[in-house]
Amino acid sequence: MRFSAGPSLKPRNKMQNDDAFYAASERRIEYLTIAIGALATTAATILWNWRAGAAVASGAALSWLNYRWLKQGVSTLARLSTAQAGTEKARVPPSVYLKFLGRYALLIVAAYAILRGFKLPAASLLAGFFAVIAAVLVELIGQLFRSGPEPREHV
Repeated sequence: MRFSAGPSLKPRNKMQNDDAFYAASERRIEYLTIAIGALATTAATILWNWRAGAAVASGAALSWLNYRWLKQGVSTLARLSTAQAGTEKARVPPSVYLKFLGRYALLIVAAYAILRGFKLPAASLLAGFFAVIAAVLVELIGQLFRSGPEPREHV
């Protein structure tokens, strides 16, 4: 598995290099969320019981889905703001609003169903929710040791 954006064979401008670097970081955060969730699930199952493991796995899966939807929503808004830069009022599709609000509704309903329906431990579910935060921290530490885009000069 390769963890860096790597050099490209065709020449790129500065903006393309930045975009490729950040896109690779976003992909790594997704992979790391899944890997950390799997490791935490295994650890919780071994150290406690299968219920704790199932709760961690559920929390990590919801955390990953929440990150994906957030990333898609922000990416759509960025694309729209670039495309509609000269217009008076930008038009945002209703699906963007639905995904932003739907993320919270999904988390609340799923957490309620997991906790009430399956009687899984709340602390383990919350620990699973933190898988994406752990993934971001691992990516941040990785970027400290990896070369990235040059800092931009402010004029």
